[in-house]
Amino acid sequence: MKLTYLRPMIYTSDLPGTIDFYTNILGFTLRGYNEDWGWASLDKDDVALMLAKPNEHTPFTGPSFTGSFYFTTDDVDNLWEELKNKAKVCYEIDTFEWEMREFAIYDNNGYILQFGQPSA
Repeated sequence: MKLTYLRPMIYTSDLPGTIDFYTNILGFTLRGYNEDWGWASLDKDDVALMLAKPNEHTPFTGPSFTGSFYFTTDDVDNLWEELKNKAKVCYEIDTFEWEMREFAIYDNNGYILQFGQPSA
């Protein structure tokens, strides 16, 4: 058996607002949307996400992911310039001792989105 792909599903009580954030702020493309299911699929380059409204199988009281979503990019400085005034900043761009240049923002739900590029 071989795992071939990971596509996170982000739960949100504001599906239209979350679609708006990921498409208009981060530049994702909406690939699928079903209002009856409360579901959407988005992608940008080699990254794909699904969004879903909570249902009877997924209790939800707000963002509860205990980590962050880390996106690797080939131009973190330009991405920082593009996003720093469009979203709430978690931490500003910096080069860290683990040889990554990175920053983090919050999406409209409060999930942490980190963006990094190797600095070495």
